[in-house]
Amino acid sequence: MSEPVGTLPASVRLAWWGTAWLRGHVVADHLIDAVLDQDAVHLVAFPDGEPEPLVSGLGRLRAAGADGLGAALPTEGDPVGLGGPGAFNTAALDAGEAVVVLDAAGFALHGLVPHRVGAAVTWSVMGAERRQLPDVGEADRALRSALPEAADALAALGVARWRPEVADRLMNLRHRPRLSSPPGVPSRCAELAARGRQALEIVDLAMEDDGGALTALEVDARRAALLPLSRAARRALVAAASPEAWPPDPRP
Repeated sequence: MSEPVGTLPASVRLAWWGTAWLRGHVVADHLIDAVLDQDAVHLVAFPDGEPEPLVSGLGRLRAAGADGLGAALPTEGDPVGLGGPGAFNTAALDAGEAVVVLDAAGFALHGLVPHRVGAAVTWSVMGAERRQLPDVGEADRALRSALPEAADALAALGVARWRPEVADRLMNLRHRPRLSSPPGVPSRCAELAARGRQALEIVDLAMEDDGGALTALEVDARRAALLPLSRAARRALVAAASPEAWPPDPRP
């Protein structure tokens, strides 16, 4: 059984399902349901007017040449998925995520940055520039390497003592629900996104509190152990949700 798409960051949901809608793979109702998940509304705000409904806003972008949407999940020191300009990068870093609007050749047309107020999300349209992305294979290998390294480091720090559920997750990496993905997303990317989301959940759980870390040194050690996994997970999600990086899908 597939896990609801809402387990993914909003930028990944919009990138996946927005691309599928732009390319004619899904109808508007499916796009809205998948992107909204538990939110009340998603709007698109262009610089020249008031925010408008998601489908209307994406329609304007399609009329301007949009063929796909790619995710960005930047953090300070690792602006993965961003290519500039500075104003877009700064806004995306503040939000922790963004979407890049792409033409049929994979060039950036615009950037979309989410602003959340309660259960309402408004995607502000900004200028964006072409970006460099992690290769899907490279992101896959990096995540596969980071998971056991993080597990070993956390075991050495006594993860089972202060966060037993993290230890359980690390012991059961093969047991994860599949994510729902729209038509057009290569199966390899859907699987990579599922493992990236799983890794981020492990990071979030491990950083939830400092209950078992008795000293500042232990807190720093935990963060250091999780940083490479967080980086690899975000890069995996960006590669999996960026159509200009997708490999051909062998599925018929």
